[in-house]
Amino acid sequence: MLRQLLVGTAASVCNIAIHALVMATVVEVSSRIVDAKHTVRQSLRSTTVMIAIVSIATVPVLMAAHFSEVMVWSLAYAIVGAAPAGADPVYFAFVNYTTLGYGDVTPVERWRLLGPKTPMNGVLMFGWSTAVIFEVLRRTARRGD
Repeated sequence: MLRQLLVGTAASVCNIAIHALVMATVVEVSSRIVDAKHTVRQSLRSTTVMIAIVSIATVPVLMAAHFSEVMVWSLAYAIVGAAPAGADPVYFAFVNYTTLGYGDVTPVERWRLLGPKTPMNGVLMFGWSTAVIFEVLRRTARRGD
């Protein structure tokens, strides 16, 4: 059990590091956009920032971050042999990380604790992404007042 917890914690810490770097970049870029002096009207600036943050940051940047985090889990599964024979560790990681939980692939018995650790990590990463987007939009709206 200790080995499972250590592997899960290591994968989670890698994901937290990836997410922290991406979130810091999103916050920095969005702050620069909000502070831009070239936008004439406050409502236009707010709209521009919201579109930029939600569509540009969320779609390619956050999706890439979450994909990287799924790949960390996939690598962990592959290294320790947590996915059953013949199962695709990437698919297994995606189903767990996104909490989709089809149930068509389950971890091998000795690694079954990695199954719940993955969605715990995924839910936290999705929540963190949502919180950062919300905060950026809140700051944008506050600056428009």
